Amino acid sequence: MRPLIELNYENTHSNQLDSNKMGQANGLLLEKVFEDNQDRIASIVNDLYAKKNTPGQWCRWLTLGENTALKTQINDYVKTVAGQFDDMVVLGIGGSSLGGYALLRALIHPYWNQLPADKRNGCPRYHFIENVDADQMNGLLDILTPSRTLFIVISKSGSTAETMSAFMIAKAWLETHIAEEKAIAKHIVAITDAKQGLLRPLADQAGYQTFEVPDDVGGRFSVFSAVGLLPAALCGISIDEIQSGIQAIDQQLQLPDLSQNIAAQAALIQIQLYQQGKFMAVFMPYSFRLASVADWMVQLWAESLGKQKNLNGDDVFVGSTPIKAVGVTDQHSQVQLYNEGPFDKVFTFIEVASPTKDIAISDNQFTDTPDLTYLNGKPLSALMNAEFQSTRASLTRNQRPNMTITLPEVNAYYLAQLLYMLEVKTAIAGALLNIDPFNQPGVELAKQYTYALMGRSGYEHLIAEAQGRVAEDTQVMHVAI
Repeated sequence: MRPLIELNYENTHSNQLDSNKMGQANGLLLEKVFEDNQDRIASIVNDLYAKKNTPGQWCRWLTLGENTALKTQINDYVKTVAGQFDDMVVLGIGGSSLGGYALLRALIHPYWNQLPADKRNGCPRYHFIENVDADQMNGLLDILTPSRTLFIVISKSGSTAETMSAFMIAKAWLETHIAEEKAIAKHIVAITDAKQGLLRPLADQAGYQTFEVPDDVGGRFSVFSAVGLLPAALCGISIDEIQSGIQAIDQQLQLPDLSQNIAAQAALIQIQLYQQGKFMAVFMPYSFRLASVADWMVQLWAESLGKQKNLNGDDVFVGSTPIKAVGVTDQHSQVQLYNEGPFDKVFTFIEVASPTKDIAISDNQFTDTPDLTYLNGKPLSALMNAEFQSTRASLTRNQRPNMTITLPEVNAYYLAQLLYMLEVKTAIAGALLNIDPFNQPGVELAKQYTYALMGRSGYEHLIAEAQGRVAEDTQVMHVAI
């Protein structure tokens, strides 16, 4: 039986951390914390999994690892288009983009887009348009061949201004190069709501291949739906392995026993420390391939847990601020602050036990330079591991609480476990804070102001307010350079 990913939280124990340093509690007596919160955690875990098939609870993401019908639909489509496209362009933003990009960056060759087609097994290069930057869009279209490009537009509502504007540009670009409407349809896939929204009727009328964003699955929890799995499968990543990894760890994460549930442990430690003043959550994978997992985690944590209201309707203004860091790069840009700055952070490291393919440092370089010869003949993974262990040890010595999640290796099976565990951790953390981790009311006002400023019908009543707010902000914030 294959092992699961592991969580090490020993460095948060109060017997290793001086709880009186700087007048703040920098550690937890975990045995007592676990004992005091066992019943509460059991109730939260049982309640979470009871909601996974309940309409209106936004917990259907818990079922995605079991969705064999989706796997079959995606694999069948991938077979029909095999070899037809040199480039795949994903048009999405936030949860419609970050998860798929994290899967691709982690699970295929680090320089996939530079490989010749035969070394990509005929799979397409991948590109993600997740901004409304004209330079990015123009630059990408300059290097694409219309007859060999597939666009995947992802929007549950079909009203996402950023995504739909990119789609409208892409569709017009195809129309200038491909004459027949039916031929254009083969170059577009829509991932959207099954029945509602603006994109669904447009896609059905045009004859696009479509996939569903399931009901009760929010964007930031959609990585294991077609949103993430279709781009992954088009580049040769095994959905079987992804779903097998989820199913294996899900058995553990459903356990109400805190001592056996690593998602519950991680959530409880994080929230306990947050309530002691650790308002920053640093997420730091020691892996180039996992760097974009940190971007995905930043959205998951920030959008799920940053809330003004609790479930009782009271103003609470909660949420720790997520920070992306990547080892070892950010040892040289952030760790000075982390070791000697404010005692307001909790660190979560991601360690990879075995690299996919190691490489040794040459053993005959600079042999007359003693300060470099210590590196000769060492595998690069040994240096990476030494850097990780040293950084973690320095943080612990400086009274900075940290946890470590260990993946045996980076593959589809273990990456799926990591992402799914972090989703469950986030949901449990929301329950511990007594807030709704599945809504995002804080992003709606800016969206509405954008619609008003761009002249969308139905938002005329906000035009004056939006223009007034923008004018006020310009007066306050303008700095002449």
